[in-house]
Amino acid sequence: MKEIKPIVFIPPALLTVAALIYSLVDNTGFSAMANTANSWLLDKFGWLFSLGSLGFLVVVLAVFFSPLAKVKIGGQDAVPIMSDYNWFAITLCTTIAIGILFWGTAEPLYHYLYPPAGVGIEANSAQAMRFAMSTMFMHWTFTPYAIYTLPALMFAFAFYNMRKPFSLGSTLTPIMGDKATGRFGEVIDAICLYALVLGMAASLGTGILSLTGGLSYQYGVPNNPVTYWIIGAIIVAVFIISAGTGLMKGIRVLSDINTKVLLFITIFVFLFGPTVYILQLGTEGFGEYLSTFFGRSLLTGAAAYTPGQGIDGWAQGWTNFYFANWLAWAPITALFLGRLGYGQTVRKFLAVNFVIPAIFSGIWMSIFSGTALKFEADGLKISEQLAKGPEYTGFAVLGNLPLPVIIIPVFLFICFICFVTAADSNTNAMGGISTTGISPESPEPKLLMKIVWGILVGMVSVVMISSSGIGGIKTLSNLGGLPALFIELALLVGLIKIMYNPSKYDLNKKDYDENGKVIFKMTKFIKG
Repeated sequence: MKEIKPIVFIPPALLTVAALIYSLVDNTGFSAMANTANSWLLDKFGWLFSLGSLGFLVVVLAVFFSPLAKVKIGGQDAVPIMSDYNWFAITLCTTIAIGILFWGTAEPLYHYLYPPAGVGIEANSAQAMRFAMSTMFMHWTFTPYAIYTLPALMFAFAFYNMRKPFSLGSTLTPIMGDKATGRFGEVIDAICLYALVLGMAASLGTGILSLTGGLSYQYGVPNNPVTYWIIGAIIVAVFIISAGTGLMKGIRVLSDINTKVLLFITIFVFLFGPTVYILQLGTEGFGEYLSTFFGRSLLTGAAAYTPGQGIDGWAQGWTNFYFANWLAWAPITALFLGRLGYGQTVRKFLAVNFVIPAIFSGIWMSIFSGTALKFEADGLKISEQLAKGPEYTGFAVLGNLPLPVIIIPVFLFICFICFVTAADSNTNAMGGISTTGISPESPEPKLLMKIVWGILVGMVSVVMISSSGIGGIKTLSNLGGLPALFIELALLVGLIKIMYNPSKYDLNKKDYDENGKVIFKMTKFIKG
């Protein structure tokens, strides 16, 4: 108890417990309050989610080609803590892996069957098909990974190069100076911690729905709250056990298994699905993604305003939902992702956290989204499963491929492992930010703190999906993303300042010449 940071731990924990009690005692009142807050948030700040997310992408790209990209995280003498493959595997599985599993087949069908009024596209048309595929690239590739990468890089630089405390407040030092640490930094940590509780609960809900959908589709297991509680308890137990083993054991091993199985199922669907059509539609969709990128990134639905009904809600229900969810995860996840960057150059950090995962996600969406759309157009009626719930669509697609009795259990397995891995790493970060004594030499928090956060997140998630389903998940994501949005906008300003003058903020002075230019050395490769 002496190691707990009261300002960081107590307010988010109490708010989480209070929300749980309120939702259990008066679920109707709790849902009404949450929905009202969610509607207000999206109506007032949806435009800022769009602008901010585009800004994060632009700045991350600018850093990749700037002199800051040559800087080594931790200084020129720092040695990487794991192999490039393990680093990539952990990064991939920690960020949006459960999202691509859940939405990779369901989302494109929504866009194909129900395109937004603001773009003037007829449903079930060739244009709707292109719109659906290009939207998957917009929602799941470079923009979300920019949202994760920007705070992760800021934390890595602040923790290892500026030698600041293990705190998100430390990342604000370039714009606030020493005021960013201490009490103010703890307040920032508390806000981001609560945002992650909401965002992580939303993602855990997605994982639970994926698993129950698959078990129901393949084995007839009831898709109801009892099953949610059982699966939620199993997931929480497994990721707490894994988190207790530390980074180099549980998380690394799970990520390694997960990545290999993800690659296997990607290749399987590509080879045994409509291979040529996947290549054709993926190419066409990517072309439209590039040609419409700025307009689609900033789509708010205001042009489709109808008196008495307001603006078209497509952007709020989809694009803003995703951006809010990733923003809720990003600041705390940054503590974990940033820690892995020790001994790597900034450019390589961006490649592993931003470029390569975005390319992998684009390939995944081309294959799975393309297959779902082709099957729907062929009359296989994947949309009938979509009507039951988005959690059924991935299994319906796999059910129309060879060897469904084998491939569906494999898909269930990676749904489970994907969320366990992500929850594992984030519980690690949540425990670290809630306690004292975390340093580069002693980076692991106590197991008890991981258990506390794991149980709280699991309970919030199960209660929300039991009462509100997928709509409740979206509400949680949006509410968690708003405070994180303002914090990451501040980090954007700080990263720009560092980009223009790295030597001013980097305490590793021997890494710069007398003019402040980076003395560049190649990053060493160390097997982990």
